[in-house]
Amino acid sequence: MMSKLSLFRANSLPFPVLSSYSARFISKPYPTPPKTLILCAFSTVPYGPSLLKGKKPLLNNLRLASTRRDRDAHRRKIGDFEDPIEKGELLDEDEFTRIFEVSAVRVPAKDCFALENRLRGHLLNWPRIRNIARVPGDEIDEDVVKLLGRESDEEDGEEESVVDSVDRRIRGKAEGDGERLSTVLHRDQLAKTFNSTGYLKFRNLAKISRPKRKRKTERAEGKEKVNRGSSRNEFAVVEVVEDRGGDEDFEGLLGEGYGGSRGRWRGSTRLLLLDERYSGDEEVQDLPEAIKVLFEEAKKTDASLSFELVKCRLTLFYDYWPMNEVLEALLPKGMIVPSAFEMVGHIAHLNLRDEHLPYKRLIAKVVLDKNQPKIQTVVNKIDPIHNDFRTMQLEVLAGNHSLVTMVVENGLRFHVDLARVYWNSKLGTERQRLLLGFDQNDVVCDVFAGVGPIALAAARIVKRVYANDLNPHAVEFMEQNSVVNKLEKRIEVFNMDGRRFIKAMFSSDKGQKVTQVVMNLPKDAAESLDAFRGVYNDRYRDEGLSFPTIHVYGFSKAADPEFDFHERIRIALSEVAVDVKMRKVRLVAPGKWMLCASFILPKSVAFSRKTINVD
Repeated sequence: MMSKLSLFRANSLPFPVLSSYSARFISKPYPTPPKTLILCAFSTVPYGPSLLKGKKPLLNNLRLASTRRDRDAHRRKIGDFEDPIEKGELLDEDEFTRIFEVSAVRVPAKDCFALENRLRGHLLNWPRIRNIARVPGDEIDEDVVKLLGRESDEEDGEEESVVDSVDRRIRGKAEGDGERLSTVLHRDQLAKTFNSTGYLKFRNLAKISRPKRKRKTERAEGKEKVNRGSSRNEFAVVEVVEDRGGDEDFEGLLGEGYGGSRGRWRGSTRLLLLDERYSGDEEVQDLPEAIKVLFEEAKKTDASLSFELVKCRLTLFYDYWPMNEVLEALLPKGMIVPSAFEMVGHIAHLNLRDEHLPYKRLIAKVVLDKNQPKIQTVVNKIDPIHNDFRTMQLEVLAGNHSLVTMVVENGLRFHVDLARVYWNSKLGTERQRLLLGFDQNDVVCDVFAGVGPIALAAARIVKRVYANDLNPHAVEFMEQNSVVNKLEKRIEVFNMDGRRFIKAMFSSDKGQKVTQVVMNLPKDAAESLDAFRGVYNDRYRDEGLSFPTIHVYGFSKAADPEFDFHERIRIALSEVAVDVKMRKVRLVAPGKWMLCASFILPKSVAFSRKTINVD
């Protein structure tokens, strides 16, 4: 256990003391007490499970039979790597198995939920660990149930009740009067009754007259459900280590779970796991008053055989521990643990630092294990985006090598291929904020649309959308996504350069109706604003032209990013005064901001003579 030590000097104050008494009034100096050191220790290990608190098991305790856990089913493939060391010996999951000694109270199964509420505050309160546990021997064996005849008795009683109730309904007799009819006679009698009253077609007649009896197939399905439910939480196992019982042995009669130290038959029971403060060595008199009262009440009601204090072993496996705690234990001390990643469909997109690269496959393996089945592929960005198509160089670190996935955003489905197109899930909130400014009377022009996250979402709101992108693969996916979302009739897709697209749109009749222009290319969008200079040169000023609202995105590393981005917009438009609404979107990197500027296209810019040549 890690401890924080603090040293205090006895009879010393951390601040100076000013006395108003003169020294001549003191005849004798006070004896100075001996200076001693007081050692205070404060525990820094928090409440709950921790890799630092648990004990590592011995090798013989990791047998599959004792833990009832198939480890091969939990082994994940980390990719087809040529190096066998990376593929097979990358991560030893057994190193993360921890054992905790806890105390538990064995109680009757029928009273476990009521006692759980009563002892709340004294029970184990760990994440994903239920404080009601089941161990072998809690339930009566099914073979014993058949020998006792409970199942057949219940079925016979149910059949008798059904037959008697139907007999009373038909004949109007009281309970016990007359002979009990068989199932066939009941159906015949009911058929005659319904036919005489006009009910000729009654599909469920045979069904309601047949006794309700569980079939063998239903019993088998129920048994499978129980088995699946008992093995669902395979990240933890509770075992009884010590049981304070008698010497009788019922193993031969009641099954394997009732042998050994348990000693006497108690019926169906459960274990209430006590708080971690009770390590398993306590007696009943050492426990809180609420638990002692429980045992005293059990003695008075002759239920003491079903109440017992036992010592348990709680084993937590690799699947239990969260991703951050596993990485903190694996990486060198002092290294920053990568805890965040971008999720694109089934792909986890990491941005690892240089110090993480020697451990990149180790990190990817943990990310894949802790986020399955949502995550099936883990990739890392190798180089920054430099090409015109905004595609990223990605390295597959774990999982399958497919980079084609589907993303759901704003109720729309987008098919993307991260190897050929660009997608950023972190901008989903910003895209939604931008859409709130559109209405049904708008006509939107998306200059750098990508696969269409803004264009397709706007197509559900506005009159018409014109979307463009330079990447032919992005245009192909955008057309496919428009068909998938049934919006192909409300959007028109183009594949050309951004400046050429702006000139072509506003030189045609379509541009006169555009009210919103989106330019989401932070690297070059501000410099592309020069394409708006002189877009209405060949038109008259009184033609009723529309001057759209332009939303342009950009990056800035300046000390005052808003002023810097405003200056870049003003220079691109060759306009001295531009009324711009600036907004910081997010901090992309230390000292690098992504901003959004919104402004109405000035008339002086639209009719400017300082045009550019886009040919």
